[in-house]
Order: sequence, then C-alpha cells, then structure tokens
Amino acid sequence: MLRSFEGTEPQVAEAAYVDEAAVVIGDVVVEPDASIWPNATIRGDHGTIVIGEAANVQDNAVLHEDAELGSRSTVGHSAIVHGATVAEGALVGMNAVVLDGSHVGEGAIVAAGSVVTEGTEIPPSTLVAGTPAEPKGEIDDPRLEATADRYASLATRYAESSERVD
Repeated sequence: MLRSFEGTEPQVAEAAYVDEAAVVIGDVVVEPDASIWPNATIRGDHGTIVIGEAANVQDNAVLHEDAELGSRSTVGHSAIVHGATVAEGALVGMNAVVLDGSHVGEGAIVAAGSVVTEGTEIPPSTLVAGTPAEPKGEIDDPRLEATADRYASLATRYAESSERVD
C-alpha cells in the first residue's frame, strides 16, 4: 500500500517491486529493481527514506527516520533500520536493529539479532554481531552479492506472475 503523508507521496520507480501487503508512506524514494516484501513498513514521516537500486527490504522489516539503503543492500526479515545508513551491498540480518546515526559500511554484515547502537560506524566488509554489535572479523563472501541478484530476480517473477486469490 502506498500512502501520502501531509501531501508527500512515495516515489517508486516503475521497475521496482512493492508488495501490496507492504506499507510505504510519505517521503520515500524506491529506486529501480528495488524490492519491498510483504508486511514491511517504510514510514517517511520524519525525513526522507531512500531504497537504493536493487536493494531489498524483506518481510516485516521497518525503516523510519532518514534511513538510506545503498544499492544492492539487504534488510532481512523483521529487521529495523531507524535513522541510519546501510551502504552498498551491505546486509542487515534477520531481527537485527540499526539505530540512529549509524552507518553500516559497504559489503558489511550485521548478524541476525544484533543491535547496532546509535552513532556506530561499521567498516566496509566487516561482520558485526551481538548486543551491542561488535566486530567479529573481515568478510569476503561472494554469496552476499548473490542475495541482491536473487531478490531482484524474485521480484521480477512476483511482478509478472503473482495474483491475488480471494
């Protein structure tokens, strides 16, 4: 569902996929080949939210307050990104939380269930885990890049073949 807020409507690229069960409100930009999955909530009522090209926001995730996802980044199932930046090719794992003013570096991974506290800078290609999230080592995992490709392909399949069944 796309909704305006105080006269500002979400801007969704024609080549993006927004599931009809997702909620996208207000000052939100969704770039080409990005995908937003069922029950995700993206609420642009306190600043702009940008979902970069081929980024994906998975089921039940929440983005709010000046959040930015770089191209080909992933926000996993039930994760929260609040007022933070997730750089190109980075992944926020399932049920993880990334809080205000934080920056997840390019190609970094926030492990499932971790909490990135306010103002944290995660270096590129670094795995962080825990509460609060702490560096566990550098990563170079080609499967991370494949996640963006897999979700872009899946979004195309959904857009072409998914039908509501009552």
